[in-house]
Amino acid sequence: MDCSVDVTVSKLMDAVSEIVARQLSISGKTTTVVQELVRWDEIVSGDPVREKANLQTLPGGRLVATYSLAAKGELYRANDLLYHSTPSTNEAQHLLDYDILQEILEATHQHVDCQVCYNLLLDPVTTPCGHTLCRICLTRTLDHSLHCPVCRRGLGLPPSLLGHPSNKTLTSLLDALCPQTIASRRQAIAQEETGGEGTLNTPLFVCALGFPNTPTFLRIFEPRYRLMLRRCMEGNREFGMLMYNRYSEPQGDLGSVHFYQYGTMMHIVHSQMLADGTSLIECRGAYRFRVLAHGLHDGYSVGKVERLDDVSTAEEERLEALETSTSQPPAPPAHDQRYTRTHTRVGRSTSQSHAYSRAPGNRQRFHRTHAREKRQLATTTRSRHTWPASQRSRIVPFLVRQCVADQRRGEVQTTPDYDGQTTLEDHC
Repeated sequence: MDCSVDVTVSKLMDAVSEIVARQLSISGKTTTVVQELVRWDEIVSGDPVREKANLQTLPGGRLVATYSLAAKGELYRANDLLYHSTPSTNEAQHLLDYDILQEILEATHQHVDCQVCYNLLLDPVTTPCGHTLCRICLTRTLDHSLHCPVCRRGLGLPPSLLGHPSNKTLTSLLDALCPQTIASRRQAIAQEETGGEGTLNTPLFVCALGFPNTPTFLRIFEPRYRLMLRRCMEGNREFGMLMYNRYSEPQGDLGSVHFYQYGTMMHIVHSQMLADGTSLIECRGAYRFRVLAHGLHDGYSVGKVERLDDVSTAEEERLEALETSTSQPPAPPAHDQRYTRTHTRVGRSTSQSHAYSRAPGNRQRFHRTHAREKRQLATTTRSRHTWPASQRSRIVPFLVRQCVADQRRGEVQTTPDYDGQTTLEDHC
């Protein structure tokens, strides 16, 4: 049952034990004299140490002798060792050490591969069930499931692995055995996390519309956007937010893409991760941008953007003050002046007619005139046609109201009568 123990370290130590046993069987009469050196700080610290240095003769080369001393429990802590050899035995010990080191390297590469990416372990992390994976691989696995990818047991680990320690034993062993491989692997991972060396280096979050200098609160729960958020937090804490192009409208040179080409660059102010891996973030709009090119990186959109700077408030106020403080505008052309004078004259006459009809002194004469015209209209109507009494009582007020309305609109002309009163020319 390979749970609750460090599976990777156990398998690796079993492989090393087999290699050492095989080397002991073929080492022959080659021996190594090992002397354990006691450090001065251990003597004055009061820790229990040996009074005399331990000097032993062990079979095999230096590596096999050191392993045998540690396996017997006689190698005290991290004391230094001094190897005594003669010119005749030095070359044989060197050959034995080289052979066993090559075998240990091959066994290490076989047992320290990650079960997710199938590469050499980088920053190894051991789960409670005993399986060791790369930190970045385990983190991306927890974005999709809270179970171990090897044995499918439940993991009581935070999805971001914050505060979870690395496996120091494997880290030290790998750094000592294959430092060049670890360095190249770390460089490749860093290049992958930053999106490569291309120009598509801005993560794009297709969600909603944002505005500069305006706070926005988001809930990130999709695995691809969890990965994007982690990379943003490790980088410059910025990402672009755009609206979803629901109707596939053409977006300039981009064509019919699933987002609008104009968006807002958001800066992450605060981020909080919940127990299920969901993140609540507070961000603020920094500036507007336009997408020039786009692509896909690990499931989410990335692009090359162009910043669009708005006119600041101070600059806008300065331009407005400059426009309002200029000299008088130039005079309009002559035909515009004639046109304006004509409209002014018509408007003045219309206003005077309207004021005359509504003046308190003229209102009584205006109503007397309308009464006389109403009587004349009723007489003319009876002479031309005999109206029933019911219809006469309705049509006469209607005609009078219509004439009054026409007078107010200027469609009925007013002329002075012989006695100075105003009469209406019947246009009904």
